[in-house]
Amino acid sequence: MEGKVPAVGIDLGTSFSCVGVFRNGKVDIIANDQGNRTTPSYVAFTHTGRLIGDGAKSQVTMNAGNTVFDVKRLIGRRFTDESVLANMKHWPFKVVDDEGKPKVEVEYKGEITRFTPEEISSMVLVKMKKTAETFLGERVQEAVITVPAYFNNAQREATKDAGTIAGLHVLRIINEPTAAALAFGLEKNIIGEKNVMVYDLGGGTFDVSILTIDEGSVFEVLSTAGDTQLGGEDFDNLMVTHFVEEFKRKYGKNISGNSRSLRRLKTACERAKRILSSSSETSIELDALYEGIDFYSKLSRVTFEELCSKLFFKTLEPVKKALFDAELEPSQIQEVVLVGGSTRIPKIQTILQNFMKVKVLNRSVNIDEAVAYGAAVQAAILKGERSGIVKDVLLVDVTPYSLGIETAGGFMDKVINCNTKIPAAASQVFTTFYNNQPSVTIQVFAGEFAMTRDNNIVGTFELNGIPPAFCGVPQIEVNFDVDANGIVNVTARDRDTGKSNQITVSKDKLSPDELNSMKNKAMKYQEEDELEGQRVEHKNHLESYLIFVQKCAQFAEEALDDRELQSLSLLCNKTFSWLDHNSGAALFELELKLKEVQVFCSPIIEKIQNASK
Repeated sequence: MEGKVPAVGIDLGTSFSCVGVFRNGKVDIIANDQGNRTTPSYVAFTHTGRLIGDGAKSQVTMNAGNTVFDVKRLIGRRFTDESVLANMKHWPFKVVDDEGKPKVEVEYKGEITRFTPEEISSMVLVKMKKTAETFLGERVQEAVITVPAYFNNAQREATKDAGTIAGLHVLRIINEPTAAALAFGLEKNIIGEKNVMVYDLGGGTFDVSILTIDEGSVFEVLSTAGDTQLGGEDFDNLMVTHFVEEFKRKYGKNISGNSRSLRRLKTACERAKRILSSSSETSIELDALYEGIDFYSKLSRVTFEELCSKLFFKTLEPVKKALFDAELEPSQIQEVVLVGGSTRIPKIQTILQNFMKVKVLNRSVNIDEAVAYGAAVQAAILKGERSGIVKDVLLVDVTPYSLGIETAGGFMDKVINCNTKIPAAASQVFTTFYNNQPSVTIQVFAGEFAMTRDNNIVGTFELNGIPPAFCGVPQIEVNFDVDANGIVNVTARDRDTGKSNQITVSKDKLSPDELNSMKNKAMKYQEEDELEGQRVEHKNHLESYLIFVQKCAQFAEEALDDRELQSLSLLCNKTFSWLDHNSGAALFELELKLKEVQVFCSPIIEKIQNASK
């Protein structure tokens, strides 16, 4: 890979994101501009520009309605999805129905603006891309991006589109627990063959994958299961509901309609949850939480565990399914590897340990960075790296859902079963339902239920021009192709006429024109952010220069006469006043003002410096 710009691996998380790169035979997890190795997946919109990451999260209580997070729970979904409607109750920002698709509505630079989940995700990806570029000193153009193993087709497509909007060529969409397994297997120098369960519980999603790792180089996924609506955010929301009720009991006031109070309370609950992972009790202390009322309460680990008990035990359902699909008993799993911030919760560890009947859960990988580590390894492999720890790595992943089409009576006829190794291809022949049927509607579904009404529709298309014939005579061949990203493509062909058509994966899929438009818009926003950054830098430079002049004047009474001292003081005060009244001054105005001040002050500063020699 010498002389090439490496591709990066990005863990695009619900709560936090992380980026890594494989260089010089090892993976580097890259710290952001704040020195943090993970970045909050937050985007804030203000009257002057955008804040992404740490800056966005730090101001969320003051700008709750215009700070967007948890967008991973929106991406690839319909507005009417039960999960979207349920999550909306907990978000301070507004989600609107735009022709069936959820969009985030915020006030940006004084205007009401709507963004798709793909666009918001792309903004986080741009932040991770820039973090990597600063570290590498080169432009990053390619990436492997991770998704929950249980993400469906639309969610995978939408995540890939987010990467495109961010200006990245997405080499591969890789499942998060699979990426974490790569990190575990490569770091631990596994000898022989081991069955490994990766238990990945993050801020917003939950996955379980069972793999066979052979000699630390061959990674074969046997099964995967999960819940894309289960994670740390849900535990936080239960705590918030608990304290909202307590506030109502104590003071007779309902704070559930006040977004700022709720955001402050949620931030306190997040902090309390972390403390309870290592302490038996903590407290919530919030001054003037609502209508000037100070709120103080205690929370024990026992109470927290009671509040979240149902959700904690709910994590065992995917564990059981993954074991069943892999045809393994808990005793046949040699390692249970914990990944994701929510696995720090002691009760979750206890529940899992008791069920799996293992002495020790494996916490040897960095639970916050393992997914990005594995993504970086996969990126290196796809770029042709064959040295160091990745030289013999072979990764075999599986489909998370069964795929099939609807047949007469609303039955699901499976063509590709869940946990089939990918890439995968399969075909099946269907026929017409009545005499002289001129066309067939082919509806593709994903899921495990016998009836399509209980599964998720992937897409639908028509095959027209079927010659007149008795029902059952035409031969309609339907071909399924699942690529290495887990994205399905379906085509249908009439064997007699050769006519064919392919699936359009729902009307929500972004068209090439929409993608290009969003990509151009993203570039425009980046340019505006850079200009805003330069503007703030010049403003800070001007303020720093004025402070420098004031300090020089304090120690220069002997070098300057009263008239010069007064003129310096007057100029500094006038300029500070100008800054106060022109907080949104344009870049060129700040440049002119700085030159004006420097022209006036430079000769006097020089006189002071000469006098001090």
